Amino acid sequence: RKHCSYFYNRSFLCLRCCGRRDPRPRTVWLGHPEKRDQRYPRNVINNQKYNFFTFLPGVLFNQFKYFFNLYFLLLACSQFVVEMRLGALYTYWVPLGFVLAVTVIREAAEEIRCYMRDKEVNSQIYSKLTARGRLGGSSVPVNQRVPADMIFLRTSEKNGSCFLRTDQLDGETDWKLRLPVTCTQRLPTASDLLQIRSYVYAEEPNIDIHNFVGTFTREDSDPPVNESLSMENTLWASTVIASGTVVGVVLYTGRELRSVMNTSNPRSKIGLFDLEVNCLTKILFGALVVVSLVMVALQHFAGRWYLQIIRFLLLFSNIIPISLRVNLDMGKIVYSWVIRRDSKIPGTVVRSSTIPEQLGRISYLLTDKTGTLTQNEMVFKRLHLGTVAYGLDSMDEVQSHIFSIYTQVELNSFLASGSSLGDPPAVKGLTLATKVRKTMSSRVHEAVKAIALCHNVTPVYESNGVTDQAEAERHYEDSCRVYQASSPDEVALVQWTESVGLTLVGRDQSSVQLRTPGGHILNFTILQIFPFTYESKRMGIIVRDESTGEITFYMKGADVVMAGIVQYNDWLEEECGNMAREGLRVLVVAKKSLTEEQYQDFEARYVQAKLSVHDRSLKVATVIESLEMEMELLCLTGVEDQLQTDVRPTLETLRNAGIKVWMLTGDKLETATCTAKNAHLVTRTQDIHTFRLVTNRGEAHLELNAFRRKHDCALVISGDSLEVCLKYYEYEFMELACQCPAVVCCRCAPTQKAQIVRLLQERTGKLTCAVGDGGNDVSMIQEADCGVGVEGKEGKQASLAADFSITQFKHLGRLLMVHGRNSYKRSAALSQFVIHRSLCISTMQAVFSSVFYFASVPLYQGFLIIGYSTIYTMFPVFSLVLDKDVKSEVAMLYPELYKDLLKGRPLSYKTFLIWVLISIYQGSIIMYGALLLFESEFVHIVAISFTSLILTELLMVALTIQTWHWLMIVAELLSLSCYIASLVFLHEYFPSSLTLCSFLYTDVYFIATLSFLWKVTVITLVSCLPLYVLKYLRRRFSPPSYSKLTS
Repeated sequence: RKHCSYFYNRSFLCLRCCGRRDPRPRTVWLGHPEKRDQRYPRNVINNQKYNFFTFLPGVLFNQFKYFFNLYFLLLACSQFVVEMRLGALYTYWVPLGFVLAVTVIREAAEEIRCYMRDKEVNSQIYSKLTARGRLGGSSVPVNQRVPADMIFLRTSEKNGSCFLRTDQLDGETDWKLRLPVTCTQRLPTASDLLQIRSYVYAEEPNIDIHNFVGTFTREDSDPPVNESLSMENTLWASTVIASGTVVGVVLYTGRELRSVMNTSNPRSKIGLFDLEVNCLTKILFGALVVVSLVMVALQHFAGRWYLQIIRFLLLFSNIIPISLRVNLDMGKIVYSWVIRRDSKIPGTVVRSSTIPEQLGRISYLLTDKTGTLTQNEMVFKRLHLGTVAYGLDSMDEVQSHIFSIYTQVELNSFLASGSSLGDPPAVKGLTLATKVRKTMSSRVHEAVKAIALCHNVTPVYESNGVTDQAEAERHYEDSCRVYQASSPDEVALVQWTESVGLTLVGRDQSSVQLRTPGGHILNFTILQIFPFTYESKRMGIIVRDESTGEITFYMKGADVVMAGIVQYNDWLEEECGNMAREGLRVLVVAKKSLTEEQYQDFEARYVQAKLSVHDRSLKVATVIESLEMEMELLCLTGVEDQLQTDVRPTLETLRNAGIKVWMLTGDKLETATCTAKNAHLVTRTQDIHTFRLVTNRGEAHLELNAFRRKHDCALVISGDSLEVCLKYYEYEFMELACQCPAVVCCRCAPTQKAQIVRLLQERTGKLTCAVGDGGNDVSMIQEADCGVGVEGKEGKQASLAADFSITQFKHLGRLLMVHGRNSYKRSAALSQFVIHRSLCISTMQAVFSSVFYFASVPLYQGFLIIGYSTIYTMFPVFSLVLDKDVKSEVAMLYPELYKDLLKGRPLSYKTFLIWVLISIYQGSIIMYGALLLFESEFVHIVAISFTSLILTELLMVALTIQTWHWLMIVAELLSLSCYIASLVFLHEYFPSSLTLCSFLYTDVYFIATLSFLWKVTVITLVSCLPLYVLKYLRRRFSPPSYSKLTS
């Protein structure tokens, strides 16, 4: 079983967070109870934006910091002043209270959901080492994540090490080998950790996840033991123990964790659409002030004109509709509900319902690689021997070659034993000829054996319920064996050798055991291992065959370095290029036979180099390079990281929609480049410019100049080079990068990912969307205008911190093309229609005041004003959230429709001005029409004008709708029925006279007369018919792009 225990003292369990202080080095004591007095931050995950005390002030501040809501607050407060009051207080406070209530309830629901998710993660139980030496609490489940930053003290593994999965921390799928402190690993039992007197000195907390400096000192030994601690002794939080049980001592907790310091605090995101609406309300406020000043100016500023200005501001306050905020917020809730209910993107969760419109205007998509674009599952695809290549469909040939070789070996062994008893010379000659001749089978065998030996994979045996672990390990049970390695590539290669007949069945720090197809065990002694590093791009191993005593140096690595190590050949470069173009991760495998004397000479020089104090790494590399010459090229291997389902068509859809895709990954350059090609992030016709490693300003300048000369070229750059470029040439680099069709940034730290998002926002002003699935993507997701988390093998940390959570990358296409597009277009139509509705009634008020000598007298009473925006027109207007211009299948088939939205045309100053002109026209027609046609029935002006206004609004909704929904028809009929009922039962709100003292009731019989009906019909037709004609002519002679697809 795999689980993790951690050793801690009482200082790690303090329930209150210590005050913020500057990070500093610390000493953690073991076996010194009297010295455990340090306080550490609470070790909890917190994705909430508010706490209990800051929730209400924070929500209200975020609402009132924008002009729109602040204006209505001041408006409502002004009604407490008697001289400014125009009607009942509820006329202003009820709408504002409703808006705030909807916002507070929505934010509270999201905060509660976030709290429950965090509580689930923070409630995970870990084992602790008590003073009695027992493991208290619950045992940790398999694959449990490390809870805090720790130093590795002990492991249950026989080889004295463990593997660690760091995909949540740095995005790399490679398993990392970790070593415990030597003197604590040698202790007989875990309980002895509390009996010794020792301490760990650690550097101050910092964001560097790839380096660590510290020491371990044991004081009660003679002499005292001092061990240096490095990265290989650490267990960072958010990593996963992949093998055995580990015990560690906690160094950092809470906000001092490496993973936490590489993430940013969650922030409240305000959508671009909301900012644009806020800007339009400022314009409307300017219009409101101008109209009020004009009215007072036409009165020649008589009397207490300053009070008249305020009264006119209140009278025309409907110019800025408070119902706009309510409608938009309720629309966002509907959009979120529709997204969650979409059966074609199951499992999608909307965690932030305030920004669904953002999905419809994304210009840059920044995506992680591992677990987002790929499944993180490696598959062996090709073996190339130069003259022949074997693919998935011809692996049975490889298997037959291996079988024939070992059958021949066993036959030769039998013949050799028989010849000692007097076999004829002819048999010996045949055997000799077989050995000398270099057959295809022997070439395949050499390649497969090299692949089976040159790696760092360890087979581990576990109980399967039938066979226990000890028996499985003794008999090499296939059903109980799993492979552990620092790279999934390595596991894929070893699994492939097993599939063709040569199985890795055992390994420790000094030996390797292989099993042949016939069941014989081949034993090899490991003499030296040269691990893979990012700088060397290769790994090597020297082994001795126990049966023959032969010493062989095997090496595999990237083609760029292996080309200069192997013997001359004319096919390596060409075939590597061919395989890379297919998206395969290519490794070159070579070998070199060594004599005993050669190896002894090398070992002496190698040991001496490792003991060197100065320039150790350089001297060691020089000694190894003395072996890396004229090696025999054996084969090329091609491994593919399986892409997520439909990644290629999804990326193609996004490109056609005008979205530029950047891949930001912590993985290696070669791996990232292969994935970019395989996923068609970089098309076959595009060149790739690999930005070489730069370390200073001069090198960065030269490389940028070289890159500037490339056109329509994808960029691949490492995190180190990116940091140098952004330090000295930030503007120039971002300008060039934004022109690229695709950008791949590899070896990116989490903070670098967030920095790139921030720079894109600042330099381009475009909306960004970040997609990831690991903890290392959280900063990027939170920094982007729209963050999308993918729930996958790397856990839920990214999806919990994201605005939207999906289960597969392919769902992103529908989320943007369909739901994003619909949300933006619907909100644009809804906002403009609500503004139109308010401008209409404000225009009528302006006409009314002008006719009656610029008097600041309201045309309609308080209830009619509220009813106009609610029960009479709310349902039809709000039903626009169900409207759509094209079917979802068409939107997915023609992503070019999405490109039209990037220019912001659905809600622009042009469309806003058109709706303002429509509102002024219709408001004027209704009011002047009422005054003209009903001159003899002037006492019924309120009923006449209000009826025409309601009918006009209902007809305008019908004019705007492009695809009818049954709920839209219900909304229209319901609103009309409510208004007719109001005329009959609420006639006290329709005064027959316009004087302040006379309130005669409307004659119900007058409303039913033919004269009333035809005159209201004429006014309504004159206000609406021209717009219908203009709409028809526009669709006839200048149709929008989507109409061509729906015709």
